Amino acid sequence: MRGPDQKEIQAKRLFVARSLAALLFVLAAIAAILLRLYWLQIQHHDHYKTLATDNRIKLLPLPPARGEIYDRNGVLLAQNITSVDLFITPDQVDDIPAVIAELQKVVTITEEDIQRFGKLRRRLRRFEEVPIRTGLTDEEMARFAVERHRFRGVDLGVNLRRHYPFGELTAHVVGYIGLINERELERIDKAAYAGTSHIGKTGLERFYEEQLHGDVGVQRVEIDAMGHIIRILETQPPSTGEDIQLHFDIELQKVAFEALGEHDGSVVVIDVKTGGVLAMASKPSFDANLFVNGISFKDYNALRDDSGNPLFNRAINGSYPPGSTIKPFIGLAGLETKTVNHLQTIYCPGHYRIKNAGRTFRDWKRTGHGTIDLEKSIEQSCDIYYYDLAYSMGIDKMHDYLAQFHFGKQTGIDMPAETSAVLPSQEWKKRRYKQSWLPGDTVNAGIGQGYFLVSPVQLAYSTAVLAADGKLIQPRLAARIGNLSTVSEGTELQSIDKKDPQHWKQVIDGMLAVTEGQRGTAKRIRNEHYRIAGKTGTAQVISMKQNEEYDETKLEKEFHDHALFMAFAPAEEPEIAVAVIAENGGSGGATAAPIARKVMDAWFGIKPDEPLQRMAQEESDE
Repeated sequence: MRGPDQKEIQAKRLFVARSLAALLFVLAAIAAILLRLYWLQIQHHDHYKTLATDNRIKLLPLPPARGEIYDRNGVLLAQNITSVDLFITPDQVDDIPAVIAELQKVVTITEEDIQRFGKLRRRLRRFEEVPIRTGLTDEEMARFAVERHRFRGVDLGVNLRRHYPFGELTAHVVGYIGLINERELERIDKAAYAGTSHIGKTGLERFYEEQLHGDVGVQRVEIDAMGHIIRILETQPPSTGEDIQLHFDIELQKVAFEALGEHDGSVVVIDVKTGGVLAMASKPSFDANLFVNGISFKDYNALRDDSGNPLFNRAINGSYPPGSTIKPFIGLAGLETKTVNHLQTIYCPGHYRIKNAGRTFRDWKRTGHGTIDLEKSIEQSCDIYYYDLAYSMGIDKMHDYLAQFHFGKQTGIDMPAETSAVLPSQEWKKRRYKQSWLPGDTVNAGIGQGYFLVSPVQLAYSTAVLAADGKLIQPRLAARIGNLSTVSEGTELQSIDKKDPQHWKQVIDGMLAVTEGQRGTAKRIRNEHYRIAGKTGTAQVISMKQNEEYDETKLEKEFHDHALFMAFAPAEEPEIAVAVIAENGGSGGATAAPIARKVMDAWFGIKPDEPLQRMAQEESDE
């Protein structure tokens, strides 16, 4: 019997070798798997448990409720109202444009909604909810509830939306909030604004953003595969922003706004004792609610292209020649610098000529005022008196004295972007125009023309300082933030250095004569209820040639003079100071003074005076 040949032996050896190799490979693979399982399940158990948990648990930021803003009587001016919004969580949605297209079949979603969503999505983290539509109706909520199962990562949520109940009445004072833009995103603390999409843009909303905003909270939630919240595991609630109560009176604001009538312009009312701003009207205005969730192109273009410029806050940003309203301050400067005394007289022939100069400066009254002293110069608003006084005093003395009243400076009111306007001087003109100061510049400044510019809030504040016997009290809209008062009532921050208290009385006697004197330029607003110390003003909008006559009937309305009035009342124990600027309103006595009278009547509880309304239509002296 023949044994196995060599080939069979080799084949068996090869089979055994391959089997052993395969066995070793399988054993090695099993060992590697066991080692990997050990590494995953034992060595790094805590790490992967956390990752697995994160697949179903999220930390969501809880935006704080914004503090609300009230007027002096507790009336809400900026409030939070409940809004049901539709949110998309980006990391739960594979194809966002497709989902939005499907959502549009269920609820109304405009192109502006989509653009707003895109802006917010870029600045928020992927797991944070981004609103695609705010303020759903009951019908829209019901339709979405039926279709909700189709939309992974889309859900309804209750949010607080800012609302301004008085619309245009408070738009320039309270301001508005809006969506955070890229520039703001670079400067804010992202952690402090996590989950927050809005920030104060203008007015008090911007100035007191830090106090109104509050602190963000955190919520730990369990979610399902669709990205919907199953249950809340833990909550660290947010801290609500602080409420702010103002000195501001919404009822007085209504009166001021309506009193301007057909005129664009501003009315500012300040409490003489506290510095509290009681009203600050700027007309025309706009509805601040349009801006809260992003204004439409149509609405924004309408506001931008409006010739009245309703977005412009005339009260703190407007700059106007003060005209004759500056005369009491110039007169006081003359007395305090001993340039003139109150009994000293000049003769007013209706024109004034600087020695060795070719130009003649005219009085508003062509025939002149005759013999004039300080009191009569204020009562009748004699330009010649102030041409001569300004020229004698010189621009430097005049500038330095008026600067104490915050002309040419910001008042420090709690509003953003306040203008400083212009209190001219030799140094200012050289810096601004690189030109030398001329004698004619001084003469023009003496009647509040030329380079001289003031804002309505500056004029009101300087009037309050005059009424308060030189005490400088910080003007403020906010009276209380949370539980803290902003400025204690009557706190005197500083006082103007008075050379002689009688000088102040002499100037105020002249202001009383404006409303009570036989030839007072605002005698039409005299009344039996309280005494008013005031001064009218008419500021030129366009320059007139040397011998050219001003005839408003030949000019477009936009070139008519501005009408101004400043006053405080009651004259003996002043409570409020008022400044009125009616753009292109013509005469201060006929237009601006009656506006101020309506505001003062409202403050003192006096019913509208019909004879006053009739007289306001008559021609005034100044």
